[in-house]
This record gives sequence, C-alpha cells and structure tokens, in this order.
Amino acid sequence: MARLHNKVAVVTGAASGIGLACVRRFAAEGAQVIGLDVGVPPTALLEELAALRPMPSFFALDVRDEAAVQRCMAEVRECHGRIDVLVNAAGVASQGSITATSTEEWRRVLEINLTGSMLTSKYALPAMLEQRGGSIINFGSIFGEQGCGDNVAYNVSKGAISQLTRSMAIDYGHANIRVNGLCPGLIETPMSHMVRDNQAFHDFFVSQHMLCRSGQPEEVANVALFLASDEASFVSGQMIGVDGGFSAGRRFAPPQL
Repeated sequence: MARLHNKVAVVTGAASGIGLACVRRFAAEGAQVIGLDVGVPPTALLEELAALRPMPSFFALDVRDEAAVQRCMAEVRECHGRIDVLVNAAGVASQGSITATSTEEWRRVLEINLTGSMLTSKYALPAMLEQRGGSIINFGSIFGEQGCGDNVAYNVSKGAISQLTRSMAIDYGHANIRVNGLCPGLIETPMSHMVRDNQAFHDFFVSQHMLCRSGQPEEVANVALFLASDEASFVSGQMIGVDGGFSAGRRFAPPQL
C-alpha cells in the first residue's frame, strides 16, 4: 500500500540514522523524497537508494543558514509544486552541565536542534498554507519530556521542540496543517555512539527501557510514516514516545523473567 503516493516529503538529517530511515520508508510508500543534510550521502548509499521509486534526491544544507533554507524550500516548491510533509530529523548530541558547557557549544546545539527546525518549518509553511494541508514532524527526545544529568543543552533544545510543536499545531491547524513530534529513546544510530562507547552505562540505559532493548531507526520511521500519512488525519499537537517504554517510569528491580 502506497500511503504517501503523490506526496512530496522533505527530510532533514537525511544522510544517516533516523532521517535516512525516514527517507527509505517514505520513498517505499510512494513519496517523492528530498533529503537534506550538511553533507550528501556517500556514493554507495546513493546507488542503493537509486533503486527506490520514486528515487529520492539529496542536497547539502546547513539548517542554521536561514538564507539557504529559504532558497531550498522555494526550489522544492518550484520543482515539485507542493510540500506535503516536512520531517525535522537534523540534530546533534551534547554532554555537560551548565558549568561544563561552553557558550559556543550551547549555541551550536540550540541552533541545530531548535532553530534549524524552526527555520525549515517557517519556509515550508507557505506551500502548506497555499495548498491547505500538510504534516510537519519534529524530533524531540525522551529527554525533552524529562531531564537527564550532564545533558543540559540537549535537554533544553529538545524540551523547546515540544513547545515549538504545540505552538505550530495551534497556529496552523485552521489550514489543515498537522504538527506532531516524536520522542525517541535509545536508538542505534551514529549519534548514539557516546552511549555505546561506555558499555556499563549502555547496559544500564537499555535496562530502563521496559522492552529491555534499544530501538532501531526503522522503528521510529514507521511511526513517522503514520504521522505523515492520511491515516493520522486527526492527530496534531502530540509528542509521541518511541522509546520502548522508557517514559512509562523507572524500574527499581531486575525484570521478572
């Protein structure tokens, strides 16, 4: 079933991890996907994706560059006539408390994770407003909904994504534009390498997911597909956990087998 047939989908952070999984999943469901990332994917990956129909296209874009974002969204609209779906998957990780985080690092994380999502949304919205419909999917985090030690810049950027999502859902719902967010738990992506590099912490973190495992990018992309499709036509303003039960609460004893 081609759930995104004839839809035009723009995905940021598209060259790896969850963004790449969304590119693959959306294209397989019939969407014309435009993938954006700070660097284009390696040749081997482009050759693999060339087998998909419609074939995704990739362009280099720094989501912090407002003029470049504006040009990019205008070009997508001119080339394809519309923008039906925007997935804001571009993001970076960070570690450190307030006193251990430089002002430069604070700005970098908020500019990519938060301002980047605002800018891409700002310049995709005119097309959605004109066509009276669209779906924007922002990427928050379990640590945008609850705190995590030594992670202040990331926590704040993702917490703000939750409010950005709700605010846009309120402001643009009248035009049948749905805005939702996903809050992944520990997902096995290149960005989560800092967790995997510490085996003891990795094992503990995994144990706090009630399914007793980490997730795969494809599992998040499946939920993003639902939100992008017409099946989610009455879903807006929601932050949805894709976290293996992490947000259900804490486990204080080993699981009962």
